[in-house]
Amino acid sequence: MPLTGPSLGHLRILLVEDSPEDAELMCEQMLEAGLEASFERVETSAELREALLRFAPDIVLSDLAMPGFSGNQALEIVRGWHPDVPFIFVSGTIGEENAVAALHQGANDYIIKHQPARLPSAVARAVRESRGTIDRQRVEAELMRAQRLESLSLLAAGLSHDLRNILQPLLIMPELLKARTDDPHLHHLADVIAECGRRGHEMAESMLSFVRGSRNPSERIQIAHLFEAMELLLRSNLPPKVSLHLEVAEPTLAVDANYTELQQVLLNLALNAIQAMPSGGRLSLRAFGERDLQGQEWLHLSVADEGVGMNAEVLSHLFNPFFTTKPNGTGLGLVSCKRIIEGAQGSIRVDSSPGVGTRFDLLLPMRALPAEVAPLELPVAAGTGQSILVVDGEATRLSLLGNALSSQGYHLQLASDGGAALRWMQQEAMPALVIADAGAKLLSASHLLREMAALGYRGPALVLEEADVTVSRARFPAGISVHVLRKPLEMQQVFRSVAEALAG
Repeated sequence: MPLTGPSLGHLRILLVEDSPEDAELMCEQMLEAGLEASFERVETSAELREALLRFAPDIVLSDLAMPGFSGNQALEIVRGWHPDVPFIFVSGTIGEENAVAALHQGANDYIIKHQPARLPSAVARAVRESRGTIDRQRVEAELMRAQRLESLSLLAAGLSHDLRNILQPLLIMPELLKARTDDPHLHHLADVIAECGRRGHEMAESMLSFVRGSRNPSERIQIAHLFEAMELLLRSNLPPKVSLHLEVAEPTLAVDANYTELQQVLLNLALNAIQAMPSGGRLSLRAFGERDLQGQEWLHLSVADEGVGMNAEVLSHLFNPFFTTKPNGTGLGLVSCKRIIEGAQGSIRVDSSPGVGTRFDLLLPMRALPAEVAPLELPVAAGTGQSILVVDGEATRLSLLGNALSSQGYHLQLASDGGAALRWMQQEAMPALVIADAGAKLLSASHLLREMAALGYRGPALVLEEADVTVSRARFPAGISVHVLRKPLEMQQVFRSVAEALAG
């Protein structure tokens, strides 16, 4: 009877059958019913295992009893190779008990040889059900991956917010220290602290950009300086049998990228390379420029090891989220590396052989930046006792802002939330300036300023906003001049913004 329904395409059908005549009859019957298929017949367990790997069948048809080999053994081998490949018993004498036992063991169906009319339809149904199961599992896996990424996004957002608040003093305190001493050594230490704070904030932003897909601003990176930093970071992580070799083709080699993110990529690849050489070897980082056929110049970075290498199966999943070969790995490191490089309009590729080693090649476009004239930094005028109300739920930042602005000659009133600020304004005189954090949870900056306007406040306001937030001026009352100050805060910018708001 001809088959109905959508075409299954060309099938690979494996027959576990000791009778060539019976196998030929089954093949003829399936072809006559309209199945497009190629066939292979095996009789022993060794032949079956070899055919599963080489022939990769879409379905297996097996006799139940054969000399020296049974259908139950064949079913066990097939299920161990691939649990989703359909398996049908085709036997002359199967019996009701054997049939039920076969289904319990994982067979999809059973056919009696002297009643073969149902064979083609049973094969077609089993293949369709198997493909449906595989498609459903793939959709479920994608859904689970999306849910995990969503959870990761929420976690990253929370951690990023907390880290930025913790690191904020590293940007504010250095300016206060420098204002209180002329010692050049202390000035240098303050600059080091400020740089650590800035890099820490960039890493927190990178955590968010992993799930958002956004990019941090670029800067001009001297590759020789980047490699010097990499050498300092890696020396402390090198096992005794691993040697580090760095090579920069030209001392002036440079690229426009985010320093923290590019360093993160190289460090991730280098640490992976070290872990891939448990018996020791050579870790090489190279950088050189090259030009393609269209004349575009590229920075070529490579990280190579002499470790265990990877086979084709591992390479095919290498950049999949949550895929890892490490017992305690997250499966996110290489995904993050790929996102960073492609976000900079570059590419990443990998070449690896088992027992030989692995090399990651990164290509980034090199662009010449126009010479920039540094803006003239004018001294910031000190305060003359003007009253400033600071409203911020982050206690550390609130205290630091109070101390910093007090040192500039302003009179400070601090409030940890909008309710406290409104109570102070009702009991005391109006301030000359209000500084409010837009991220307040209980009373937003826009709502707070509307309440203040209702109390009669008409002065300027400085609103502290995250760098990746677009401010809508329509949210704020018309009678208040609103200035936006981006976080993370740097004290010279705070002093300048306060002076400009008061002067305006």
